Amino acid sequence: MSSFDNSRWSDGRFAQEYRNQADGYVPERRRIIEIAQSLYRHLVRGREPRRILDLGCGDGLMVQELLKVDGGIEVMLVDGSQEMLDAAAKRLAGFEKVHQVNASFQNLLMQDPLQDTYSFILSSLAIHHLVMAEKEALFEYVHCHLDPGGFFLNIDVVLSPTDDLEEWYLVLWKEWIDSHIANPKKASLLPVPQKYKDNVDNTPDPLLPQLKALERIGFRNVDCYYKYGIFAMFGGSKAE
Repeated sequence: MSSFDNSRWSDGRFAQEYRNQADGYVPERRRIIEIAQSLYRHLVRGREPRRILDLGCGDGLMVQELLKVDGGIEVMLVDGSQEMLDAAAKRLAGFEKVHQVNASFQNLLMQDPLQDTYSFILSSLAIHHLVMAEKEALFEYVHCHLDPGGFFLNIDVVLSPTDDLEEWYLVLWKEWIDSHIANPKKASLLPVPQKYKDNVDNTPDPLLPQLKALERIGFRNVDCYYKYGIFAMFGGSKAE
């Protein structure tokens, strides 16, 4: 199993750079957040108990946005980077019932420090660091920790099914940065798509095998809810 400690995400300076730059190189980030809020509002809110688990929470932005929809939820933040957890704690300082665990996905699968189940489990731009067998193991873990009727939402990058599409999607990503980001910041962000492609820590898999894995595990309502090039939002629910 790939090691978090040997990846760039264990480097606090790299994690800080990601937090500072993410708005500039994640296409349609605001739209993605709005769709996640809508999914929670229509398919999750109203269930009891209202507990959310954020796997690879980063600086807590996604949870902060969900708390705007439902300020009464209890939150568990999980990340392998203590720097990310510290940033999330600062961002969410005004909210009660926010807990955190410093653990990588590997720690979760081997030791499982989490005892609760959750009505909503999400992950954002994190699971693609696992190889496919690890992704499937994590999907099974998520299914076990969902309440009946609970929902799993994964926002991540995926591998295109053909080389032609992969090449175009990376160009599409670069074009988005070029058209949405002002100088002088643009110059530092335009190389990001190629850096993503060259980074050995990134091991994305095609979308379809991941959807099929979710179905095999027993998820319902499995679908891709949004896609922009290599960026996809997909998941499913646990049967009642």
